[in-house]
Amino acid sequence: MAKILVIDDDTHIREVCRLVIEGMGHEVETRPSLTKGLDALDNDVYDVVYLDVDLPDGNGLLSIPKIIERDKAPEVIIFTGASYPNGAELAIKNGAWDYIEKPATAETMTLPLIRALQYRKEKFANRPPAVALKREGIIGNSQRVASCLDLVAQAANADANTLITGETGTGKELFARAIHDNSDRAEGPFVVVDCSSLTETLIESVLFGHAKGAFTGAEKKQEGLIKQADKGTLFLDEVGELPFSQQKAFLRVLQERRFRPVGAKEEETSDFRLVAATNKDLEALVAAGGFRNDLLFRLRTMHIHIPPLRERGEDIRELAIHYMNAYCKKYKVPLKGFSPEFLDCLQEYDWPGNVRELVNLMENIIVRAQFEPTLYPKHLPPEVRIRIMSGKRQENGNGQELEPAQGAEPAAAAAEMALTPFDAYKKDTEFRYFKALMQQTGGDIHKACELSELGKQSLYRYLRIHGIPTRA
Repeated sequence: MAKILVIDDDTHIREVCRLVIEGMGHEVETRPSLTKGLDALDNDVYDVVYLDVDLPDGNGLLSIPKIIERDKAPEVIIFTGASYPNGAELAIKNGAWDYIEKPATAETMTLPLIRALQYRKEKFANRPPAVALKREGIIGNSQRVASCLDLVAQAANADANTLITGETGTGKELFARAIHDNSDRAEGPFVVVDCSSLTETLIESVLFGHAKGAFTGAEKKQEGLIKQADKGTLFLDEVGELPFSQQKAFLRVLQERRFRPVGAKEEETSDFRLVAATNKDLEALVAAGGFRNDLLFRLRTMHIHIPPLRERGEDIRELAIHYMNAYCKKYKVPLKGFSPEFLDCLQEYDWPGNVRELVNLMENIIVRAQFEPTLYPKHLPPEVRIRIMSGKRQENGNGQELEPAQGAEPAAAAAEMALTPFDAYKKDTEFRYFKALMQQTGGDIHKACELSELGKQSLYRYLRIHGIPTRA
């Protein structure tokens, strides 16, 4: 018997779902709002969630990531009467099992449930025993990091090409090394290729190598990076910078693992595993004609997206302590304590440079405060403190509301107003505002900050509170 949760504000729909699903022999619980549904998920484990889209306190489609980023997360079936042109696409992108529009027949409604439960039974029955991953340098135990590490484990157990995406400074190379270190190729070389530094005139020689006398100055045969990665891992960093003119040649190498060094008569082979990383949107580059679609397909057999630090705030404390201790040891100074306000500032900062910025920040602080036993906000660099305070001022400025003149609202209108608890009204109003803001700006954070006059850290905090993604 499985445990099913139905989140729908329509009493009739909830009861119909209960009768149908209980008739299949499963346990059913229902909730009339998104908030109550998420509370139920926090307090119990469910196998499948039937989720409506238009709920009184939020959008079901946008809440899917919050539901599935859990240990033994339930499968989510969107069951809605709302008609969205891209509703099914958004549901699948966000990780839903299926998308069903009301009204639906009993078969249409229950078949996805049968298949989802069958999938979960097979998934957990065949799950291999947990093995501790080598994760040197990857600090944090948030659910987002755990999800990435699950994908690292899957990639390490296979030899498939893997694409790692994420903003600058999120630690993409650390995750690439973790794949290598946990794979059967761990004893082989890990060869890094910085695609942003490859010029069109040198790329063939650097990647493929060259024969003696291939060009002026080629006094001896030189192995390329692809050959050096034989029996190991070839890591293409910033693969979005790979010159378009050379992408076809590299595609052939990926397909056949064969290449010809510059000036050589014979082809050579290399048994390497490919991991690539980029901070660019490769699909947008393909659309703009700057990246080959067939190469993208080859690179993205597996895909791991590393979240920015602002979306994994629960890891900031652990990261700060780890690097504080590491730099105290490096500079041979006593370990330090820190005030609660110091950690509060780290949490409020939006970390545009991600983990890399935090690492550099902690070194900067330890160098400047070597002989001070406790860290306070004053130890933060001025530009960081100014950015935090700027966000607070903008947030406080926008939080001020003008009181209406007494008697300005007719008594009749006030009597007709449907009153709800103030906290619920405020939450619903904020949700609708930030939902509209992200839709109107197309998810562009810079434009959203300009329009709302909020600082980045404040905007991201509201988006996290209300479960609104920055982009569909």
